[in-house]
Amino acid sequence: MATKEEVLQYIKTLAEQKIVTKNEIDSAYDSGSGVKTDVVLTKKLGIAEILYYIGGAIVFLGIAILLAQNWSTLGFGTKVLATLGAGVAAYFVGVLFSRDERTETVGSAFYLISALVIPMGLYVVFDNAGFDASSYGSQSLISGILFGMYLLSYVVFRKNVFTLFSILFGTWLFFSLTSFMIGGGAYFDNWKFYEYRVLVVGITYMLIGYAFSKNERASLSNFLYGFGILGFLGSALSLGGWEPNQNVFWELIYPGLIFGALFLSVHIKSKSFLTWGTLFLMAYILKITSEYFSSGLGWPLALVIVGLAMIGVGYMSISLKKKYLVV
Repeated sequence: MATKEEVLQYIKTLAEQKIVTKNEIDSAYDSGSGVKTDVVLTKKLGIAEILYYIGGAIVFLGIAILLAQNWSTLGFGTKVLATLGAGVAAYFVGVLFSRDERTETVGSAFYLISALVIPMGLYVVFDNAGFDASSYGSQSLISGILFGMYLLSYVVFRKNVFTLFSILFGTWLFFSLTSFMIGGGAYFDNWKFYEYRVLVVGITYMLIGYAFSKNERASLSNFLYGFGILGFLGSALSLGGWEPNQNVFWELIYPGLIFGALFLSVHIKSKSFLTWGTLFLMAYILKITSEYFSSGLGWPLALVIVGLAMIGVGYMSISLKKKYLVV
Protein backbone atom coordinates (compact mmCIF):
# COMPACT_ATOMS: atom_id res chain seq x y z
CA MET A 1 0.00 0.00 0.00
CA ALA A 2 1.31 3.45 -0.97
CA THR A 3 2.36 5.81 1.80
CA LYS A 4 0.69 9.14 2.44
CA GLU A 5 3.66 11.01 0.96
CA GLU A 6 3.57 8.91 -2.22
CA VAL A 7 -0.15 9.52 -2.67
CA LEU A 8 0.23 13.28 -2.20
CA GLN A 9 3.13 13.37 -4.64
CA TYR A 10 1.08 11.41 -7.19
CA ILE A 11 -1.83 13.85 -6.81
CA LYS A 12 0.59 16.74 -7.26
CA THR A 13 1.91 15.17 -10.46
CA LEU A 14 -1.62 14.66 -11.82
CA ALA A 15 -2.49 18.26 -11.01
CA GLU A 16 0.61 19.56 -12.78
CA GLN A 17 -0.36 17.53 -15.85
CA LYS A 18 -3.92 18.93 -15.68
CA ILE A 19 -5.34 15.40 -15.45
CA VAL A 20 -7.44 16.07 -12.32
CA THR A 21 -9.05 19.22 -10.96
CA LYS A 22 -9.31 20.47 -7.39
CA ASN A 23 -13.08 19.90 -7.41
CA GLU A 24 -12.59 16.27 -8.44
CA ILE A 25 -10.10 15.74 -5.63
CA ASP A 26 -12.43 17.40 -3.12
CA SER A 27 -15.33 15.27 -4.35
CA ALA A 28 -13.28 12.09 -4.01
CA TYR A 29 -12.22 13.07 -0.48
CA ASP A 30 -15.81 13.85 0.56
CA SER A 31 -16.99 10.55 -0.90
CA GLY A 32 -14.34 8.60 0.97
CA SER A 33 -14.84 10.43 4.26
CA GLY A 34 -18.60 10.02 4.14
CA VAL A 35 -19.31 13.75 3.85
CA LYS A 36 -22.27 14.29 1.54
CA THR A 37 -23.08 17.85 0.61
CA ASP A 38 -26.11 19.24 -1.13
CA VAL A 39 -25.26 19.52 -4.83
CA VAL A 40 -27.50 22.53 -5.31
CA LEU A 41 -25.63 24.61 -2.74
CA THR A 42 -22.07 23.47 -3.44
CA LYS A 43 -21.63 23.67 -7.18
CA LYS A 44 -20.91 26.97 -8.84
CA LEU A 45 -23.99 28.57 -10.29
CA GLY A 46 -24.15 28.73 -14.06
CA ILE A 47 -26.21 31.07 -16.22
CA ALA A 48 -29.19 28.70 -16.18
CA GLU A 49 -29.18 28.35 -12.39
CA ILE A 50 -28.89 32.12 -11.90
CA LEU A 51 -31.84 32.63 -14.25
CA TYR A 52 -33.88 30.12 -12.23
CA TYR A 53 -33.45 32.14 -9.05
CA ILE A 54 -33.93 35.49 -10.77
CA GLY A 55 -37.12 34.10 -12.30
CA GLY A 56 -38.33 33.03 -8.86
CA ALA A 57 -37.66 36.50 -7.46
CA ILE A 58 -39.53 38.08 -10.38
CA VAL A 59 -42.54 35.83 -9.74
CA PHE A 60 -42.59 37.07 -6.15
CA LEU A 61 -42.27 40.67 -7.32
CA GLY A 62 -45.18 40.21 -9.73
CA ILE A 63 -47.44 38.85 -7.01
CA ALA A 64 -46.45 41.65 -4.63
CA ILE A 65 -47.18 44.34 -7.24
CA LEU A 66 -50.52 42.69 -8.08
CA LEU A 67 -51.59 42.87 -4.45
CA ALA A 68 -50.31 46.41 -3.96
CA GLN A 69 -52.14 47.74 -7.00
CA ASN A 70 -55.43 45.95 -6.35
CA TRP A 71 -55.49 45.52 -2.56
CA SER A 72 -58.75 47.36 -2.06
CA THR A 73 -60.58 45.66 -4.92
CA LEU A 74 -59.45 42.04 -4.50
CA GLY A 75 -61.52 39.79 -2.28
CA PHE A 76 -60.11 37.74 0.58
CA GLY A 77 -60.32 34.49 -1.38
CA THR A 78 -58.43 35.93 -4.34
CA LYS A 79 -55.73 37.36 -2.08
CA VAL A 80 -55.24 34.03 -0.32
CA LEU A 81 -55.20 32.11 -3.60
CA ALA A 82 -52.64 34.48 -5.14
CA THR A 83 -50.34 34.36 -2.13
CA LEU A 84 -50.74 31.44 0.23
CA GLY A 85 -52.13 29.19 -2.49
CA ALA A 86 -49.35 30.09 -4.92
CA GLY A 87 -46.71 29.62 -2.23
CA VAL A 88 -47.96 26.19 -1.20
CA ALA A 89 -48.24 25.15 -4.86
CA ALA A 90 -44.66 26.33 -5.50
CA TYR A 91 -43.48 24.33 -2.48
CA PHE A 92 -44.95 21.07 -3.79
CA VAL A 93 -43.68 21.74 -7.33
CA GLY A 94 -40.24 22.17 -5.76
CA VAL A 95 -40.64 18.81 -4.02
CA LEU A 96 -41.47 17.14 -7.34
CA PHE A 97 -38.52 18.70 -9.18
CA SER A 98 -36.12 17.91 -6.32
CA ARG A 99 -36.77 14.19 -6.66
CA ASP A 100 -34.65 14.16 -9.84
CA GLU A 101 -31.02 15.28 -9.56
CA ARG A 102 -31.17 16.78 -13.08
CA THR A 103 -33.94 19.21 -12.09
CA GLU A 104 -32.93 19.75 -8.46
CA THR A 105 -31.83 23.35 -9.05
CA VAL A 106 -35.21 24.15 -10.61
CA GLY A 107 -36.80 22.72 -7.48
CA SER A 108 -34.76 25.06 -5.30
CA ALA A 109 -36.02 28.01 -7.36
CA PHE A 110 -39.60 26.99 -6.56
CA TYR A 111 -38.65 26.62 -2.89
CA LEU A 112 -37.43 30.22 -3.08
CA ILE A 113 -40.79 31.31 -4.48
CA SER A 114 -42.59 29.54 -1.65
CA ALA A 115 -40.36 31.12 1.00
CA LEU A 116 -41.04 34.60 -0.40
CA VAL A 117 -44.78 34.23 -1.13
CA ILE A 118 -46.07 32.20 1.83
CA PRO A 119 -45.27 34.99 4.35
CA MET A 120 -47.43 37.31 2.25
CA GLY A 121 -50.24 34.76 2.38
CA LEU A 122 -50.00 34.48 6.16
CA TYR A 123 -50.04 38.27 6.39
CA VAL A 124 -53.29 38.30 4.36
CA VAL A 125 -54.84 35.65 6.63
CA PHE A 126 -53.85 37.46 9.83
CA ASP A 127 -55.01 40.81 8.46
CA ASN A 128 -58.41 39.41 7.46
CA ALA A 129 -58.76 37.75 10.88
CA GLY A 130 -58.61 41.17 12.52
CA PHE A 131 -55.01 41.04 13.78
CA ASP A 132 -52.53 43.84 13.26
CA ALA A 133 -50.25 41.84 10.94
CA SER A 134 -47.48 44.43 11.28
CA SER A 135 -47.34 44.13 15.08
CA TYR A 136 -44.50 42.25 16.77
CA GLY A 137 -46.94 39.69 18.16
CA SER A 138 -48.30 38.81 14.71
CA GLN A 139 -44.81 38.79 13.20
CA SER A 140 -43.73 36.37 15.93
CA LEU A 141 -46.56 34.01 15.04
CA ILE A 142 -45.92 34.25 11.28
CA SER A 143 -42.17 33.76 11.58
CA GLY A 144 -42.71 30.92 14.09
CA ILE A 145 -45.01 29.11 11.65
CA LEU A 146 -42.48 29.51 8.83
CA PHE A 147 -39.57 28.46 11.03
CA GLY A 148 -41.39 25.30 12.10
CA MET A 149 -42.48 24.55 8.52
CA TYR A 150 -39.01 24.71 7.00
CA LEU A 151 -37.33 23.01 9.95
CA LEU A 152 -39.76 20.10 9.56
CA SER A 153 -39.09 20.16 5.81
CA TYR A 154 -35.38 19.70 6.45
CA VAL A 155 -36.05 16.79 8.81
CA VAL A 156 -38.16 15.10 6.12
CA PHE A 157 -36.24 15.92 2.92
CA ARG A 158 -32.69 16.62 4.24
CA LYS A 159 -32.13 19.53 1.86
CA ASN A 160 -29.69 22.27 2.80
CA VAL A 161 -31.98 24.87 1.26
CA PHE A 162 -34.48 24.15 4.05
CA THR A 163 -31.74 24.60 6.64
CA LEU A 164 -31.02 28.03 5.15
CA PHE A 165 -34.69 29.05 5.25
CA SER A 166 -34.98 27.74 8.83
CA ILE A 167 -32.07 29.94 9.89
CA LEU A 168 -33.47 33.02 8.16
CA PHE A 169 -36.98 32.63 9.55
CA GLY A 170 -35.53 31.70 12.94
CA THR A 171 -33.65 35.01 12.89
CA TRP A 172 -36.87 36.86 12.07
CA LEU A 173 -38.56 35.02 14.95
CA PHE A 174 -35.78 36.04 17.35
CA PHE A 175 -36.05 39.74 16.48
CA SER A 176 -39.85 39.89 16.44
CA LEU A 177 -40.28 37.84 19.63
CA THR A 178 -37.72 39.82 21.63
CA SER A 179 -39.28 43.08 20.40
CA PHE A 180 -42.71 41.78 21.40
CA MET A 181 -41.48 40.78 24.87
CA ILE A 182 -39.35 43.73 25.93
CA GLY A 183 -38.67 45.95 22.92
CA GLY A 184 -41.15 48.58 24.05
CA GLY A 185 -39.99 48.67 27.66
CA ALA A 186 -39.19 52.02 29.20
CA TYR A 187 -35.81 50.78 30.42
CA PHE A 188 -34.53 49.79 26.98
CA ASP A 189 -32.99 52.02 24.35
CA ASN A 190 -34.49 50.67 21.13
CA TRP A 191 -31.40 51.31 19.02
CA LYS A 192 -28.99 49.81 21.58
CA PHE A 193 -31.32 46.87 22.03
CA TYR A 194 -31.23 46.28 18.30
CA GLU A 195 -27.41 46.46 18.24
CA TYR A 196 -27.06 43.91 21.02
CA ARG A 197 -29.45 41.55 19.25
CA VAL A 198 -27.46 41.83 16.01
CA LEU A 199 -24.36 41.03 18.08
CA VAL A 200 -26.05 37.89 19.44
CA VAL A 201 -27.24 36.84 15.98
CA GLY A 202 -23.74 37.34 14.57
CA ILE A 203 -22.19 35.12 17.24
CA THR A 204 -24.91 32.51 16.71
CA TYR A 205 -24.35 32.46 12.93
CA MET A 206 -20.61 31.97 13.41
CA LEU A 207 -21.12 29.12 15.88
CA ILE A 208 -23.64 27.41 13.61
CA GLY A 209 -21.31 27.88 10.66
CA TYR A 210 -18.47 26.23 12.57
CA ALA A 211 -20.73 23.34 13.58
CA PHE A 212 -21.88 22.90 9.97
CA SER A 213 -18.29 22.86 8.69
CA LYS A 214 -17.90 19.40 10.21
CA ASN A 215 -20.87 17.70 8.51
CA GLU A 216 -22.99 17.47 5.38
CA ARG A 217 -24.13 21.10 5.75
CA ALA A 218 -20.61 22.45 5.20
CA SER A 219 -21.80 24.30 2.09
CA LEU A 220 -23.64 26.76 4.35
CA SER A 221 -20.60 27.64 6.46
CA ASN A 222 -19.29 30.43 4.25
CA PHE A 223 -22.70 32.12 4.16
CA LEU A 224 -23.01 31.93 7.95
CA TYR A 225 -19.42 33.01 8.55
CA GLY A 226 -19.82 36.02 6.24
CA PHE A 227 -23.05 37.37 7.69
CA GLY A 228 -22.07 36.35 11.22
CA ILE A 229 -18.78 38.24 11.30
CA LEU A 230 -20.37 41.22 9.50
CA GLY A 231 -23.15 41.47 12.09
CA PHE A 232 -20.79 40.87 15.03
CA LEU A 233 -18.07 43.39 14.11
CA GLY A 234 -20.57 45.91 12.73
CA SER A 235 -22.71 45.93 15.86
CA ALA A 236 -19.67 45.99 18.15
CA LEU A 237 -18.31 49.02 16.29
CA SER A 238 -21.69 50.74 16.55
CA LEU A 239 -21.89 49.97 20.27
CA GLY A 240 -18.67 51.96 20.69
CA GLY A 241 -20.76 55.03 19.98
CA TRP A 242 -19.79 58.25 18.29
CA GLU A 243 -18.48 61.55 19.57
CA PRO A 244 -19.47 62.94 22.02
CA ASN A 245 -21.25 59.83 23.37
CA GLN A 246 -18.53 57.21 23.01
CA ASN A 247 -18.65 53.98 24.97
CA VAL A 248 -15.11 53.53 26.31
CA PHE A 249 -15.61 49.82 27.08
CA TRP A 250 -16.47 48.84 23.50
CA GLU A 251 -13.82 51.13 22.05
CA LEU A 252 -11.15 49.50 24.21
CA ILE A 253 -12.09 45.88 23.52
CA TYR A 254 -12.82 46.37 19.82
CA PRO A 255 -9.20 45.91 18.63
CA GLY A 256 -9.13 42.60 20.50
CA LEU A 257 -12.32 41.49 18.75
CA ILE A 258 -10.86 42.36 15.35
CA PHE A 259 -7.55 40.61 15.90
CA GLY A 260 -9.49 37.65 17.29
CA ALA A 261 -11.41 37.52 14.00
CA LEU A 262 -8.16 37.69 12.02
CA PHE A 263 -6.69 34.87 14.11
CA LEU A 264 -9.80 32.75 13.62
CA SER A 265 -9.65 33.36 9.86
CA VAL A 266 -6.44 31.34 9.82
CA HIS A 267 -7.71 28.67 12.21
CA ILE A 268 -10.97 27.99 10.35
CA LYS A 269 -9.63 29.06 6.94
CA SER A 270 -12.35 31.64 6.36
CA LYS A 271 -11.82 34.43 3.84
CA SER A 272 -14.94 36.15 5.22
CA PHE A 273 -13.30 36.56 8.64
CA LEU A 274 -10.14 37.93 7.02
CA THR A 275 -11.94 40.31 4.66
CA TRP A 276 -14.39 41.78 7.16
CA GLY A 277 -11.78 41.83 9.93
CA THR A 278 -9.48 43.90 7.69
CA LEU A 279 -12.24 46.30 6.60
CA PHE A 280 -13.50 46.88 10.13
CA LEU A 281 -9.95 47.40 11.41
CA MET A 282 -9.57 50.18 8.87
CA ALA A 283 -12.95 51.63 9.88
CA TYR A 284 -11.95 51.53 13.55
CA ILE A 285 -8.68 53.36 12.88
CA LEU A 286 -10.52 56.09 10.98
CA LYS A 287 -13.14 56.35 13.74
CA ILE A 288 -10.61 56.70 16.55
CA THR A 289 -8.43 59.24 14.76
CA SER A 290 -11.42 61.37 13.75
CA GLU A 291 -12.73 61.39 17.32
CA TYR A 292 -9.53 62.05 19.25
CA PHE A 293 -7.14 63.72 16.78
CA SER A 294 -9.40 65.82 14.58
CA SER A 295 -8.44 69.18 16.09
CA GLY A 296 -5.16 71.06 15.99
CA LEU A 297 -1.95 70.04 14.30
CA GLY A 298 -2.47 66.43 15.39
CA TRP A 299 -5.03 65.78 12.66
CA PRO A 300 -2.65 65.98 9.64
CA LEU A 301 -0.14 63.78 11.46
CA ALA A 302 -2.93 61.37 12.36
CA LEU A 303 -3.93 61.13 8.70
CA VAL A 304 -0.37 60.24 7.74
CA ILE A 305 -0.29 57.57 10.43
CA VAL A 306 -3.68 56.26 9.34
CA GLY A 307 -2.53 56.05 5.73
CA LEU A 308 0.55 54.06 6.71
CA ALA A 309 -1.57 51.87 8.98
CA MET A 310 -3.96 51.15 6.09
CA ILE A 311 -1.04 50.06 3.93
CA GLY A 312 0.21 47.83 6.73
CA VAL A 313 -3.22 46.30 7.34
CA GLY A 314 -3.69 45.66 3.62
CA TYR A 315 -0.28 44.00 3.36
CA MET A 316 -0.99 41.86 6.43
CA SER A 317 -4.33 40.77 4.96
CA ILE A 318 -2.81 39.77 1.64
CA SER A 319 0.03 37.93 3.38
CA LEU A 320 -2.35 35.94 5.59
CA LYS A 321 -4.53 35.08 2.61
CA LYS A 322 -1.61 33.84 0.50
CA LYS A 323 0.01 31.94 3.34
CA TYR A 324 -2.94 30.29 5.03
CA LEU A 325 -6.14 30.62 2.97
CA VAL A 326 -5.13 29.98 -0.63
CA VAL A 327 -5.35 26.26 -1.36
